[in-house]
Amino acid sequence: MDVHAPPTLPRDTDWVRTRATWQDWFLTQAFPLWRTQGVDRQRGGFFEKLDARGHPVEEPRRTRVVARQLYVCATAQRLGWQGDTQDLLVHGLDFLLNRLRNPDGTFATSFDVHCGERNAHFDLYEQAFALFALAAVHESDRAAFAHLPDIALSTLQRMQEGWQHALGGFHESQPPQAPLRANPHMHLLEAALAWHRACEGNTQTWAVLADEVTTLALDHLLDAPSGLVTEWFDLDWRPLPGERGTEAEPGHQFEWGWLLMQWAMARPEHPRRTEALAVARQMIDLGEQLGVDPQRGVAINTLGTDGRWRDAHAKLWPQTERIKAWVTCAELAYQALDHAEATRALSRATAATLTLQRYLAHPVPGAWHESLDAQGHWQTQDTRASSLYHIVYALETACQLGR
Repeated sequence: MDVHAPPTLPRDTDWVRTRATWQDWFLTQAFPLWRTQGVDRQRGGFFEKLDARGHPVEEPRRTRVVARQLYVCATAQRLGWQGDTQDLLVHGLDFLLNRLRNPDGTFATSFDVHCGERNAHFDLYEQAFALFALAAVHESDRAAFAHLPDIALSTLQRMQEGWQHALGGFHESQPPQAPLRANPHMHLLEAALAWHRACEGNTQTWAVLADEVTTLALDHLLDAPSGLVTEWFDLDWRPLPGERGTEAEPGHQFEWGWLLMQWAMARPEHPRRTEALAVARQMIDLGEQLGVDPQRGVAINTLGTDGRWRDAHAKLWPQTERIKAWVTCAELAYQALDHAEATRALSRATAATLTLQRYLAHPVPGAWHESLDAQGHWQTQDTRASSLYHIVYALETACQLGR
């Protein structure tokens, strides 16, 4: 036996079977539906929603949704899709760069294809997803999309020139106005790590950004007494007064925990790596202990730093972040040869995946239920294109385990 070889993952049959069922759903139902019904071939971009019959719902096209669908198209072949996706990437990228990009290099909030008007408002959340999508497309074919690193860097430079915060992170308006939000910074860390992985040159810029957001999270976004990341802050990165400043989302505990683990794996020499891993594991454990309803088996929407639930409804997306978190916990445990912890984490990942599959059992093959109410009933809603990114990123993370 080669003691230097990476540990072999055990063939947990429940996990392997559950993951295979999920992957098959994506390849035979979800991607075929969204690559046809979800694409607007006449006016450009991607539709925001599909209705109860699986037909497109017309709304202004947001940068975040075009970006998320680009990620899905860029990832499909890695998940086993046998067809070509280049036309979808070119189609979506054209809309992102030519309709949604502002003259100053930032990205608009949305574009209305009916009146041809761009909402040029600066939203940090939209910038984060535009950067993330550019990284995903570039990574899918570095030769065909060799121009994208320069575009991403120019966007980041404009953000830093216009909205950089002295304590780390970014303002969201000029002149600065409260509140500042944790959520877009979480996705900015996601984008920075995507570029750090995708870009063969100049990775230092993205490493510095990832380090900056991680430091912000550890020093300002984390509520030390509870161990939870909260959502809303004043202009000095202090939690807002009152109930709003103590709001936490279980889905974001899982998502931040996953991202901090990803950062730690990407930055093994960083002096705060061990701290980030400990914080990440605590976030994930707290998300499971405080934010998962044992009766319905779902991660709920919102709680307070006191652990009390505020919104017991359960959207789809927190279920996917729960999967990502426990899959990566399992991966790190296997690397450390801690098979008991790895087995525990993989069991929780399997349970979370089985929960997600309940959402995916929709009358329209390839669509899903967006939210389960507090009484365990599905809420009647259109299927949101934005949720597919959450499903696919979780599936991609799951499929990487053991490779």
